[in-house]
Amino acid sequence: MAGDSDAKSSPNTVSTFVSSLTFNLVIAAAIFIAFCVLRPRFKRVYAPRTYAVSKDKRSAPIGSSPLAWIAEIFRVNDDVIVARVGLDTYMFLRFMRTMFIIFFVLSILSVVTILPTNITGGVGLTGLGVLTMGNVDPESPKLWVHIVFFIIFVVWVMRAIFGELDVYTRLRVWWLTNPKHAEKVGTSTILVSTLPAALTDNDTKLASMFNMFPGGVRQIIVNRNCSKLEKVVEERDKLVGKLESVLTSCAVKWEKAHAESVKKGTSFKEPARPMVRASKIPFKGPKLDAAEYYSTRIAALNGQIGELGGDQSKFKRQSSAFVLFHKQLAAHMSAQTVLDYKPLSMNSVSLDINPDDIIWSNLNLNPYDRRMRGYISFAATVGLVIVWTILTAALSGLISVQNLKKIPALSNMSDSMWFGLFSGIVPAVVLAVLMALLPIILRLLLRLEGTPRVSEVNLRLLHRFFFFQVWNVYLVTIFSTSILTVASSAAQNPGMILTLISTNVPQSATPILVYVLLLAFTGAAKEILQIAPLALRYVLPLLFAKTPRAIRNAETPAEFDWATSIPMHTLVFLMGFSYSFIAPIVNCFVAVYFGLYYLVYRYQFLYVYNDANWVTGGLSFPKSIQQIMVGVYISEIYMLLMMVAKVASADKVNANGIVRVVFTALTLLITIGAHLYINDTYLPIINYLPVRAAAEIEENPNISTKFPDFTSDGDLGSETQGANSAKASENKIRRRIYTMYGSLVPKRLIDYVLYKIPSLLHPKRHGSPDSTTSPQDKASYGDEEEAVVSGAPISSDSGFVLPMPTAHHYNDGTVAADDNALGISEQRFSQNTNMLSLASENAAAMQMPMPSSSIHSYTSESELRKRRSNAPSASSAGHRRSLYDQPSNRLLADAGDNALAEAFSNPALRAKPLSVVWVPLDSNRLCSELYQSVMTWGAGTIKVVTGGTQIDSKFNVTAEVDFDLEEEAKTAAVLTAPKAQHAELA
Repeated sequence: MAGDSDAKSSPNTVSTFVSSLTFNLVIAAAIFIAFCVLRPRFKRVYAPRTYAVSKDKRSAPIGSSPLAWIAEIFRVNDDVIVARVGLDTYMFLRFMRTMFIIFFVLSILSVVTILPTNITGGVGLTGLGVLTMGNVDPESPKLWVHIVFFIIFVVWVMRAIFGELDVYTRLRVWWLTNPKHAEKVGTSTILVSTLPAALTDNDTKLASMFNMFPGGVRQIIVNRNCSKLEKVVEERDKLVGKLESVLTSCAVKWEKAHAESVKKGTSFKEPARPMVRASKIPFKGPKLDAAEYYSTRIAALNGQIGELGGDQSKFKRQSSAFVLFHKQLAAHMSAQTVLDYKPLSMNSVSLDINPDDIIWSNLNLNPYDRRMRGYISFAATVGLVIVWTILTAALSGLISVQNLKKIPALSNMSDSMWFGLFSGIVPAVVLAVLMALLPIILRLLLRLEGTPRVSEVNLRLLHRFFFFQVWNVYLVTIFSTSILTVASSAAQNPGMILTLISTNVPQSATPILVYVLLLAFTGAAKEILQIAPLALRYVLPLLFAKTPRAIRNAETPAEFDWATSIPMHTLVFLMGFSYSFIAPIVNCFVAVYFGLYYLVYRYQFLYVYNDANWVTGGLSFPKSIQQIMVGVYISEIYMLLMMVAKVASADKVNANGIVRVVFTALTLLITIGAHLYINDTYLPIINYLPVRAAAEIEENPNISTKFPDFTSDGDLGSETQGANSAKASENKIRRRIYTMYGSLVPKRLIDYVLYKIPSLLHPKRHGSPDSTTSPQDKASYGDEEEAVVSGAPISSDSGFVLPMPTAHHYNDGTVAADDNALGISEQRFSQNTNMLSLASENAAAMQMPMPSSSIHSYTSESELRKRRSNAPSASSAGHRRSLYDQPSNRLLADAGDNALAEAFSNPALRAKPLSVVWVPLDSNRLCSELYQSVMTWGAGTIKVVTGGTQIDSKFNVTAEVDFDLEEEAKTAAVLTAPKAQHAELA
């Protein structure tokens, strides 16, 4: 047959594969060993979630044994994972676990059945080609083995998709209505963009329109353009950082000078203070005392902030507004409604609003401008696809061994193992570098389109980056050789195209194997080793993080890059599943890939990553499902082409071959129907709160406090939790097993296995609840036992109400602590203005709002202070609050309209005309007079705090991540006390 000669003259794919496998195994083993050794020694990199997040989100510390982390991460149950790291992370881990199970089973069965069929296929290919479908004779009935297993596994994958969507839809409803989420003011808030001018300037008319929804409007906040104020705030913040650097430098220098004077027995001589030039032109202007210059300049800017922010009527209204409803259901109904009869008017509505998530510069675009930006962004993306296609194809071709041999100096090189290693590793590394640059450009384009929220940018980037990878990584890079071979040969003899597909497509399995190997072993190992954070936390801080604020920022746990990581994993699914029946050896390495990454990510999310700013309620999961469907489609198209090619390659018309083509085509058509059903039925439930669910939960609020029972197919309220008994404990474990594996295995089979092996229901096999579940987890996620929060037991009958978090620390990443431990009353706070809390300092650092009369619609500052002093304190209400939460700015469930107006205003309007400078105090308090002078130069607009910091014996500045108000108040008192009292106060 034509084409057989090319197929049988297999390239040196075996050496490339073996070299790549050996290289990746060695590198991965070395990295994993390094992680096991370094993990107990570098807590800041490998376990920041044990101390640097809120107490109810922390994971239990792990022992120093090298492999202790593996057992520890699997002791944590699924419901506890949701409580600690959120629904987004939980669904992502479920996705990785499901893919691992699918490919693990697929690899075992395909190696047992399909692989022997390929090896004995009779075509006589060599190298890795003998393991592919290309080695099976076109007329052989053995091809039915491929068809049968192909149909079975497509059906299984589709069943898994439906099962996972069933789990997610129930979890999504529970997450939307759970008190921990539903009591946040943003859950009943929408952001409406492209408002018409008639509504932008008429709050009453706008409110009357939205009052049509159930419960009516609570408040409407129209956004304002305050670009001038933003520039002032930005400059002030930069100067605060410079002032902190100068004062920290002084404290360290004076500590060194004092130690040196004591060592030499001489009197202490104050070192020279840093100087600065006021002129913006380098080396021009007189030198000034840096501390005094920065302090006076900050005071002037704070004065401008107070003046500009004192009356927000100065700022022009923008064509967007936050609409706060009384009911969460009203927000979801308005997002699904046609709001205006004018084209493109109010056509952009966002749900679940977090002010920290808003891209404020994109809130005033008119609809036509936004539409044009979208077209330009799309065109730029297409251009990027073309440019990246040329780059990746050119680079991959240039660094191949075959092309290198064309260079005269390298024409005589042998096909040694080193050249096989070169051709197996270098192209994949070059491709990875190119792909790392792309998301930066795509994210910028999406922002320029006018997307109003960062989370929306990332969710849209999920799809855009995935399809970019499918084209450039999968089709262009991996298939470039096969496509070119087929195209060039078909140009000479078009009738041979099907034959060429049947011989060349299986050969392209080798590049896929190499790419998956690189990601599975080296990629997973690099992910857990965290090389870059290790350098950033321990090397760069020694050079750059000199101030307490910078040091504490370096302690902040890393965030997971959802927008680029998820597409990488769905691309591997596409690669693996599309070749799962053509070259079954691929299944084994894809199973290893998902297994290793599931292990790594389970540790990373429980101990490393803190994704408090990524709170979408798992909306990335449906996008992963859509990308999986692309992989299923490509697999079916490949199988259809291969079956057609086999029929065309046969010497005579084969009835069995035609039937195989028909079966494959029917599978593709049924998959399309199932996909349309998913889009029709599941997507509306996923995106919006169903009315029935809202009604059931309003009738019985206790439903939303319990983790969903996936064994029940009835109403939400039909879930039974059982009594605290041995039988109830077994039922709870049974429900947990259903939740984990019910989408992959029929419940009857699970029941049969549990009947045959009853020890699987023993609680000890699933970890002790006491060791893995915090009281907060139990309270919020449905544990039968009572939990204690702030000293008050939470049960289904208790009247305890969770507080409404401030909009500034809207997410779950804030550090919470009891008022009994951290709070001081408003009266005590106002009596001693010098005793500035760490909470105020952090608020300034993150640009929390400074209450002003205009924002609150008060007529004077005195009235504002009076209204605050009369407000009930958190201590009296028994509420918990964040460590970073100011007493005057707490947004509880009954927050007033003025506080909400402030919370949902532009960050520049929320900026306070007060700057908190956080610096260390030397052991002898030699800098206290300088700090007092800074506050004097600041004209009452600067507060210097030193709590939670110290200068160690090596003259390095250290800063604590978690400390309380008492320590900060004591430090503030030390700064303003006479020198004679320093020892007493200390």
